[in-house]
Amino acid sequence: MESRRRFGQGVVVLESDIDSLGHVNNTVYLRYIEDCVTAHAESVGMSLARLRQLGVVPVVRRHTITYHRPALLGDALEVSTEIVAFRSFRATRHNRIFRAGVLLVECETDWVWIDPLRGRPKAVPDEVQKAFGLI
Repeated sequence: MESRRRFGQGVVVLESDIDSLGHVNNTVYLRYIEDCVTAHAESVGMSLARLRQLGVVPVVRRHTITYHRPALLGDALEVSTEIVAFRSFRATRHNRIFRAGVLLVECETDWVWIDPLRGRPKAVPDEVQKAFGLI
């Protein structure tokens, strides 16, 4: 079940991802990571629509990102995410971006689960925890 906590997908750097310094813009790395997190949730049956039905949605509290090397136009990247901590209404994901096995970016993301109607933190239902292999 623990493997349900991890997910990865490929992405190729497009011209629109490049900034004036000739490498991937820092905001684009976050988009790559959020796209991977969304695909992970969908792969275990927890799309945003399904989460809303269950009465919880994840909201980013904090990103801590470290850039090791730049990604360039045309690079084939591997983006991965893993749930590394979970407590009631909070979770932490460790995200990484690699090019040919070389670490480019690491990002620790703290998430808070929110009741979408009340905008308040809410404990995650067992169905969601089971889908991600947390219980």
